[in-house]
Amino acid sequence: MTKASFWDRRRAAVAVEAEEVRAAEREADLAERSDEEILAELDLPMPEEVEDPDRIRAFLTQAVPQRIKTRALRQLWRINPMLANLDGLVDYGEDFTNSATVVENLQTAYQVGKGMIARIEAIAQPPEPETVTLPDVADDDEELPELAHTSFLETHTDEPDEAAVTPLRRRMTFAFETTPEGTA
Repeated sequence: MTKASFWDRRRAAVAVEAEEVRAAEREADLAERSDEEILAELDLPMPEEVEDPDRIRAFLTQAVPQRIKTRALRQLWRINPMLANLDGLVDYGEDFTNSATVVENLQTAYQVGKGMIARIEAIAQPPEPETVTLPDVADDDEELPELAHTSFLETHTDEPDEAAVTPLRRRMTFAFETTPEGTA
């Protein structure tokens, strides 16, 4: 096996570039023409009219533009029973778009790039303290209602109920035996 020289590799690269330019010109020329003209020139039927899967091979030549090849391959999927019948093992074969349940004028709190940040901020804000209004009491010797005599500190404590406190899980501890120095 001989190693190609620089000039041999360069000549091959120029030939490939020239072929790519010719292919691009051919595609541009075919893009201007209609599919019916191209099929009549190549003596091919309409891809949708083909019923034999072996006849699709004629559409896959280099002379046929990509848009007609795509139409022929779609027809192949329709007529070939091996390709047309899904066996249920296709992971993404179902329609997950949920287009039947789309609600018109749907409004959401989601913001692009921020997510549900407004909802989270509203939850994070501390609730406003409740105000308790006491009933008006006359200055005479009437007995004050029970609510007026109790103080907030008597009814609310910051200490949790002892029954509600769960013990913390103990962490694993390790004990290493010490050996006298010099023994292995």
